[in-house]
Amino acid sequence: MDTLTDIIAGVNDVLWSYVLIAALLFCAAWFTVRTRGVQFRMLREMIRVLGESSGRGATGERHVSSFQAFAVSLASRVGTGNLAGVATAIVIGGPGAVFWMWVIALFGAASAFVESTLAQLYKRRGTDSYVGGPAYYMQYGLGKRWMGILFAVLISVTFGFAFNSVQSNTICAAWEQAFGLDPLWVGVALTAVTVVIIFGGIHRIARVSSVIVPVMALGYIVLALGVVLWNITRLPEVLELVVSEAFGWGQAVGGGIGAAMMQGIKRGLFSNEAGMGSAPNVAATAHVSHPVKQGLIQTLGVFTDTLVICTCTAFIILFGGTPDESLNGIQLTQAALVSEVGPAGSLFVAVAIFLFAFSSIIGNYYYGEANIRFITSRRGVLVAYRFLVGGMVLFGALATLDTVWSMADVTMALMTLCNLVAIFLLGREAVLLLKDYVSQKRSGVKNPVFERRRLPALRGRIDCW
Repeated sequence: MDTLTDIIAGVNDVLWSYVLIAALLFCAAWFTVRTRGVQFRMLREMIRVLGESSGRGATGERHVSSFQAFAVSLASRVGTGNLAGVATAIVIGGPGAVFWMWVIALFGAASAFVESTLAQLYKRRGTDSYVGGPAYYMQYGLGKRWMGILFAVLISVTFGFAFNSVQSNTICAAWEQAFGLDPLWVGVALTAVTVVIIFGGIHRIARVSSVIVPVMALGYIVLALGVVLWNITRLPEVLELVVSEAFGWGQAVGGGIGAAMMQGIKRGLFSNEAGMGSAPNVAATAHVSHPVKQGLIQTLGVFTDTLVICTCTAFIILFGGTPDESLNGIQLTQAALVSEVGPAGSLFVAVAIFLFAFSSIIGNYYYGEANIRFITSRRGVLVAYRFLVGGMVLFGALATLDTVWSMADVTMALMTLCNLVAIFLLGREAVLLLKDYVSQKRSGVKNPVFERRRLPALRGRIDCW
């Protein structure tokens, strides 16, 4: 296991130190400029569009509404990254990592807008709903099926295997801390329930997720905001600490700026998924009158995840003073909450992380299934994938925290790089769509509608417009 950890760590150093951070920041800045700061200037429009709920097509067929697609993608985002990932970033990168989380969310939201708009543009009609995502805009937008297959393989490995190992590991650590349960038996039970649900298909996955996610997400936000309000007088002190450790001279001399930046961007990306290529798989399923609408809604999801929920977790930890470096991940979040609300805090986090992370496990599996179906229609391949996902859930329960996080970092980096190349090459299409949307709004159209003939300059095989 030590040898595997060392190999993964070496690959991570190369990808994250020299390649991915530069690519993420470049694309975030590039799309912010190209869209003239769409994530800032159209915030009001994002909220307005979110209120629309068009779940039926013109002929009465049922579709996924824009709000439902937003909710599903947010359910996938809100999970381990918000509770355990933030704690890991603070322990390794210091409080300054929180600042860089904010930066990657604010500017990376432009990348989220572009990828989700492209997913809408190049979506296809499926049996029960629209289907789409990066694999589809790589094939039909760029005309490169090989690239779509490469991405489909990477996302299936990243979400079905690596990320699910992280979710399982976090659940077991939280329950060991709160209830003293052996991670092995928690892992076995978790694996069994996971296999039962994922073999029930997307309808069973959707039913389970729609029940457990909203209640616990709202409960955690209310509790976290309560802690922040209780310590509101200390808020300026914590904000000063975050900013000073992100830019302070002491951190510069000690190399802390680099560590804070790397951890903030890593954990921020794991949480909000901006530019990663995951949310577009859900964004493509929505029924909207214009592709830009879903791009705006998914942009709002990035803000909700990082600027609200991750920030609440960070403040809970930092209100407790200097983090205890003997603790890591979810156990640090539990300890911080115990110091604020008493022993019930640890139990609450254990239950919350179980529901959050478990919903993420089955949601992550669906990302993989959707892309496996893009590659092949052979049912035997899908059945084998389901059993492998169950095996990785058990592996995550028994592996060390460093191993599962490092493995997730490698696969996430490769998948994200593949998607960033595609959206950079296709970014012009999203900009043209945005201009069309804004033009219609300025001409007095309250509900912009897109038709293929409006923009003959668009390239690729567009099917649903």
